[in-house]
Amino acid sequence: MTEQANGAAAQNDQPQFSLQRIYVRDLSFEAPKTPEIFRQDWQPSISVDLNTRQKDLGGDFHEVVLTVSVTVKVGEEVAYIAEVQQAGIFLVKGLDNGAMSHTLGAFCPNLLFPYARETLDSLVVRGSFPALMLAPVNFDALYAQELARMQAAEAQA
Repeated sequence: MTEQANGAAAQNDQPQFSLQRIYVRDLSFEAPKTPEIFRQDWQPSISVDLNTRQKDLGGDFHEVVLTVSVTVKVGEEVAYIAEVQQAGIFLVKGLDNGAMSHTLGAFCPNLLFPYARETLDSLVVRGSFPALMLAPVNFDALYAQELARMQAAEAQA
């Protein structure tokens, strides 16, 4: 083998990661109590729900979808519900199962979250509500919690 061929073979064995595309898969906004809600004192309670899912697209390509759902209430009244499914296509290869699981379950959602946060903020402002400033999320910690939960469930089974 030539030196160049040896280098190419070694390159193929190395882990690879690249972001191919980021896009909005689904987006929704509902403000069921407008316009009455605008006349109330704005003391909101905010509930945020996060969910991720992955899909193997073949050929080392994976789709990761981060769903962020926000429900904002004023008292008992729902001011608005906003949800975005922020997705990305990632090329991931050369990783063992544990590293692949962590990459798709924590690293990729971490990359998608700023896009989801900006999309939701823009959507809420267009609904004539105050800007929604979602705090950063530690997806590594959430991933570790989910792994621990799954291991505990397997131990009980």
